[in-house]
Amino acid sequence: MRAEIIAVGSELTSGSKLNSNAQWLSQELAEVGITTVAHVTIADELQPMEEAFRRSANSADVVIITGGLGPTLDDLTRDALSKVLCAPLELHPPSLEHVKAMFAKRNRPMPERNVQQAMFPVGSVPLPNPRGTAPGIWADYRDPTTGHICRIAALPGVPSEMKLMYRQQVVPRLDAGDRVIRRARINCFGVGESQAEEILGDLTARGRDPDVGITAHEATITLRITAIGSRVDECREKIDKTREAIINRLGTYVFGEEDQELEDAVVRLLRLRRASLSSAESGTGGLLAHRLTGVTGYEVCYMGGVVVPTSAGKRDVLGVDQQLILRHGPISAEVARAMAEGCRQRMGTDFAVAVTEWPEFDPENPLAPAPSSFVALAGPGVSKVEEVQHVGDPAIIKSRTAKVAMNLLRLHLIMG
Repeated sequence: MRAEIIAVGSELTSGSKLNSNAQWLSQELAEVGITTVAHVTIADELQPMEEAFRRSANSADVVIITGGLGPTLDDLTRDALSKVLCAPLELHPPSLEHVKAMFAKRNRPMPERNVQQAMFPVGSVPLPNPRGTAPGIWADYRDPTTGHICRIAALPGVPSEMKLMYRQQVVPRLDAGDRVIRRARINCFGVGESQAEEILGDLTARGRDPDVGITAHEATITLRITAIGSRVDECREKIDKTREAIINRLGTYVFGEEDQELEDAVVRLLRLRRASLSSAESGTGGLLAHRLTGVTGYEVCYMGGVVVPTSAGKRDVLGVDQQLILRHGPISAEVARAMAEGCRQRMGTDFAVAVTEWPEFDPENPLAPAPSSFVALAGPGVSKVEEVQHVGDPAIIKSRTAKVAMNLLRLHLIMG
């Protein structure tokens, strides 16, 4: 079965709000074997909405619409559906009583315009909304030319309402597809997209089952495995074999799965070793500490960090020699190493990581050399420094640099 998802709202087409409902619905539909083939976003205009609804209903087996079910003049989903279904709107008294009850719970009078939320195309089925005043709509559409039948569900745009109604009201009405789709994610760092694709070779070939897609976000590479089969265990077996092949080929580039981040891997490894960590940051301004303290159980191994954006801070807080700074400059391997060693000594931890600042970008001179910063690791029998060249999107420099620092420690913990 094929589905199309339509999000209604001028706030979406204008970019004021992000359409997260479509992503969630696509993933949920896949769980019952229904493939989403299109996302459509349409403004609050009756004729374009009618055209979009009809076009999707003529080509898909399932259409899910979100938004446009409120009481205001620009809430036109029910009107557009009425035209597509060739069915006039009629009042559904039980739905009106629900809307009135929702206002009564809030000790507020119901405006007359809210009556329209209880209006439904003749022949459609109202979908109760336990969390809000906007009931949904379920209807069958038949293409008058081909006889193709499409099932349409219109749901509120509010995510908390939409998700509950989808699971309670829509899923039981959907015919399960003849395929089961399962997905998995493997996360990597230290390798680029093209290099990862080259290493993986045939695993990323088009048409392969399971499919392996590659995406990048702030220097983290995510491999998305999608398996299709007739049974859940069949899909899981395919995913397990592909996961094993990926890990064998990419080795230590792989740090986690699903929603795991580098900081999760670092905290896990530190806890396994019963080791402690501290951090000293200049260019990242505390981002390392922010990420590490977001991991459950971090307090067992992460003892804290300092932000030292100036040479005076490096000298007074970390004990970095002023002559060292003057001789090599604050952005240097020597200063990064001294920052890490000073932090480790003052915080009394097994390991410490440090990040220097980086030079300002010169947007007027695109041919200027890429600026660099340095990250350092200090620990028992280890003193490592890595240069980070800042090429590409300047907006992700802090995130990427923090990840390089954490990855330096991660690799030492698994290989040292």
